[in-house]
Amino acid sequence: MDAGPNAVDTGRSEPRYYGWVIAWTAFAVLTVAYGVQYCFGVFLPFIEKDLGVSRTMGTLAFAVYVFVYSSLSAASGLLTDRKGPRYVLVLGAAFLGTGYLLTSQARNSWQLVVALGLVAGIGMSAAFVPCNATVVRWFMHRRGRALSISTSGSSFASVVIPLAMGSLVDSFGWRTLYVAGAGLATITLLVGSRLMYRDPESKGLSIHNEMGANTEPTAASANDVVSLDLRAASRTVDFWLIVGVFLFTWLVVFIPLVHLSPYAKDAGASSSVAAALVSLIGLGGLFGRGLSGNASDRLGRLATLTVTLIMQIVAFLAFAASTSLPVLIPAAALFGMGYGGSTVLFPALAGDRFGRAYAGAIVGAVFAGAGSLGAFGPFVAAWIRDQTGSYGWAFVVAAAANAVSLLFVAGLHWSSRRAPQPGVALA
Repeated sequence: MDAGPNAVDTGRSEPRYYGWVIAWTAFAVLTVAYGVQYCFGVFLPFIEKDLGVSRTMGTLAFAVYVFVYSSLSAASGLLTDRKGPRYVLVLGAAFLGTGYLLTSQARNSWQLVVALGLVAGIGMSAAFVPCNATVVRWFMHRRGRALSISTSGSSFASVVIPLAMGSLVDSFGWRTLYVAGAGLATITLLVGSRLMYRDPESKGLSIHNEMGANTEPTAASANDVVSLDLRAASRTVDFWLIVGVFLFTWLVVFIPLVHLSPYAKDAGASSSVAAALVSLIGLGGLFGRGLSGNASDRLGRLATLTVTLIMQIVAFLAFAASTSLPVLIPAAALFGMGYGGSTVLFPALAGDRFGRAYAGAIVGAVFAGAGSLGAFGPFVAAWIRDQTGSYGWAFVVAAAANAVSLLFVAGLHWSSRRAPQPGVALA
């Protein structure tokens, strides 16, 4: 595979560069925010029993939640560009903590939808896009590596938190655990807000300090200063190809995260074993994000993205083929590697192609347009399960959606070969 035109030596960087504090702060925020989110699949069978609702209706609140936070990511990204991540994280802490606290008090399905879907959904819009758009602003040459750190928070969360909650839910109940999640989310986002700065310039640094205090600007770094705003970016073919890639990826990405645990329970697994499958997705995601970020800096974003999508297709087909744990266990880890790896590449692709000045608005717009449709994947999967008694066809449809994503990746390959941009690392 050919190296991307922006690939550079990824030797040891200046240890005091504050961008690494930004990356690790984003990791902590995403660990807690996504950790509580991923517990929904573990809690779902208990919520159904407690509220007396079907699997489809129980999943509706999560569908609204994903739709709200994805849709509002366009606004939170724009607000991050204008006000900075500190302001956005404080607002997110208020809404996310309140939303989870209200969720713990829900007595029927509509209250669950309002509390989790609407209020917590507003708060969650302060997580992925604002944090990772800020990381994009702080890095250029090691953007993939830095994003592999920040985005790994969601994978680390799914390793630790659902497994812990799965072992506690029988003893303490889902309501008490949501109260604990509310407190943890509020504190983490507030502390994280004190450490985040919008870009190197706001802390008296230069983007060139990434490679060391005395680094001279290169041709590639000079190009990065020239950025497209959202309006200009949306007029390019590459913008819509990137939207297409992640639309068909995220349309189905939450299906295993929400339904793999209930799928295993339907097949006779215990609550702790079923929750462990979600943790396996997270463990695979940790490996996938670390490998993908570094590989994309060296080999190019699109070659790496192709591999991650193939991993997801194979995993979905394995889920569809069997409910046996010897099949589900490696498939969950493989899906995590693919999902985690592709997520790293999304903000990196946007930053490479359009620059860093308007990263929040651009990443937020793509996330809002493509990611909001992810709300429908778990809902449709629940409907298929209620109608057929199995998740098999839902996983087959998910594999087909990822195959469509590969077609858009091919379009990006063609576009970058046809009209290459100086300093752009799409290949």
